[in-house]
Amino acid sequence: MQIKPRQNLLEVWQSVARHSFEDGEWDWGEWGGRSSVADAERLLCLLYPATEITSFRLDDPDTTQEDVERALRAAGDSAEIPGNLVKVLTAFMDRHRTGDSPTFSGGHYFTAADPAQELAKEQRETGVVDSYSMSVTLCLATLGFLKVYRTKTQRPSTLELIDRLQEATSTRLTAAMVALLRSFTVNVVDVPSPQGQSLVRLLGQGRLSERQVVQRFQDRFKALRAVISESVTLGLDSDIADQLRNDNRLFECGWSWSVVRDAPEVETGEPVGKQPQGVAGAVPYLYFTVVALDGIPDLFSERTLVLGLLNAEQQKLADALRLRWEITQQYWSAIARFGDGTWPLEEIPWRTTLQQLESEYFSLSVASILVHDLVRRRATDDDLTRTVAVMERLAERGRVTSGMTRDDPAIALHNPGISLPLLGSEDIGPAMKWTMSDFSAQLLKRTVQLCSLSRRSDAQDRLLRLAEDILEHLWQRRIADGSGTGLWDNVHAVYPESPTRQGPVTQGPVSWSITERVTECMVAAYGLYAQPPIRSAQLATLAREMISEAAHLFGKVQMDQPAPPAKSRQGEAMMAVEVDLRRARALVDVQPGTAYALALGVLTRLDSLARARENTGSGV
Repeated sequence: MQIKPRQNLLEVWQSVARHSFEDGEWDWGEWGGRSSVADAERLLCLLYPATEITSFRLDDPDTTQEDVERALRAAGDSAEIPGNLVKVLTAFMDRHRTGDSPTFSGGHYFTAADPAQELAKEQRETGVVDSYSMSVTLCLATLGFLKVYRTKTQRPSTLELIDRLQEATSTRLTAAMVALLRSFTVNVVDVPSPQGQSLVRLLGQGRLSERQVVQRFQDRFKALRAVISESVTLGLDSDIADQLRNDNRLFECGWSWSVVRDAPEVETGEPVGKQPQGVAGAVPYLYFTVVALDGIPDLFSERTLVLGLLNAEQQKLADALRLRWEITQQYWSAIARFGDGTWPLEEIPWRTTLQQLESEYFSLSVASILVHDLVRRRATDDDLTRTVAVMERLAERGRVTSGMTRDDPAIALHNPGISLPLLGSEDIGPAMKWTMSDFSAQLLKRTVQLCSLSRRSDAQDRLLRLAEDILEHLWQRRIADGSGTGLWDNVHAVYPESPTRQGPVTQGPVSWSITERVTECMVAAYGLYAQPPIRSAQLATLAREMISEAAHLFGKVQMDQPAPPAKSRQGEAMMAVEVDLRRARALVDVQPGTAYALALGVLTRLDSLARARENTGSGV
C-alpha cells in the first residue's frame, strides 16, 4: 500500500476518539491499572500530530480543518475539542503524581521474570525510561498547545484550568529531564572480564586480535572518553570519570531502564518534588537508549525554540541531555561501523555484551541509533547504502516482507516479543522483565526516517518500497472489531499460527505502544513528503537544454508571425506556451523532472503550431 500519511492519520484519530471518548467525556478504562507509559502513548496519538503538522492543529478552533473535525467527532466539535483536551491532560497530570512529585510508573508494562510470582506494588510504581522520554514529548506538545489555545478562549474557568495545567506540565517536564539525566550511565569494563571479552568478540568479528581491537578502540574513542570524563557530571556517579581515564579499559554508554542505583540527585531550582532513589543496574540497555534518543531531540527542536517552551533552568538540563544525546549517538554509531570491512551491525543478529541476548530486535536498536547519527551529521553514500541493506535484511528476517516457515522462530519478534531482564529490580521484589513487541513499527519508523535523509533516488526508491511493504503488514494487524477497532494490535491477522498472547503486557483491547509508534511513523512520513523531491543533476541538465531549445523556437515563432489576438485560440495557446516556459525555468533547479515535462509539452505544442502553419502554407 502507498504511504498516505494524512488519510492514515485521520483513520487513526477517528479510531482513538471512538475508543476513548464516551459522549464527549474521556474514558481511561479500567484495564491494566495505572501506567504512565500507556496513558502518555494514548494521548500522544492525538497530541503529537496536532502539534507537529500544521493542518492537524487543534489549538485554534477557527483553523481546524473539516476532515480533522469529522475524524474527532466523538471528542466534540472544533470549539469543544481543545477544551476537552485540556481536561484530559489535566486528568493525566493528576493521575500520575504523588503529592508534589510527578510519577513515571511502568505499571502493567512490567512483568515478573517468573510467571509464578506476583510483582509488588512498589515495583509497578517504579519509574521507567519509556515514561521519562514520553513525558518530555508529551509535556512539550502540551505546553505548545496551551500557549496558542490560551489566546483563543476567554472563558475564565478554562483559563484557570490552563494555568493549572501549564504549571503541572512544566513540573512534570523538569522531573522527566532530571530522571533521564539520572538514568544515563557509563559502564566501564576490564578487557579480561566476560563483558569485556564479549565486546572484543563483537568488534573483532573473528578477524582482529584482542590487542588490535583494544588499540583501535583506544584510538577511536579517545576524544569521546575525554568528553565524558570531563563534561558529563549531572546525575552521573563521579567515580566513573576516574575509571574512564584508564585507556586500557573498555566502556559502553547509554540509558539504563530506570534511575541508576546510587545516581546522585540533580540540583535544580525547579519544584520537581522528591527525587526517587535509583534501583536500576548501571548498565546501558539498547532498547531504553533508543527510547531516550527519540525523546530528547524535542527539547531543542525548532518548535521548542520558537515558542520558548523552556525556562532558564530547564534549558540548562536540556543542554546536559543534549550532550549525552550526542555522545551516545557517536559511540553506538562508531560501534555499529567499527573496523574497515564488514560492519558489526551487518552481522545479524546483534548480541548484547552483558546479558548475551541475541535478536534481530537488538540489530534494529543499533540501526536506530545509527539512523539518529546519520540524520545528525548527514550520511555518506556508503553509510546510507549499507544501512538500507541492513533494513531490508531485518524486514526479511523478521518475516515482515517474506513468508513464514513452519514453527518459524522469527514470529517471536512480534508475539510474544523480546523480553529484557531488568537488572536491579530483584532488589525491591521479584525480578522483573520488559517485553518489546513493536519490531515492525520500529522498523517502519527508521525506514521512513532514512527516506527523509536519502538524497539519492535509487536508495530512496528502495526505502519507499520497503516502507510501503512494512506499512501494509502493519495495516493488516489492526483490530477488526470491538472497542479497539482500527487500532493495534491483532498480531494473529498476519501470524495466525503464533501462540495465544498471555500475561498482563499483551492482554487488553489495544496496544497503545504500537498504535503510538504507527502514529509517529505517519508524522515522519508527512515530513518526508513536505521536503523537496530529490534533484537529479542529469535531469536538470536535460531540462535546461530542452528549455533553451523551447525558448529559442518560441522566440522564432514570435519573430516570424504576427502576434495573434489575445482572445483568439491561437493567442491563448501562445500565452499558455509562455506561462509553461516561465514556470519550467523557475522549477529547473528544484524540480528538474517537472521542468523537463513542461519543456517537453512546450516543444510539442510549438511543433504542432509549426506543422499547422506548414499545412496552411504560411510557414517559412
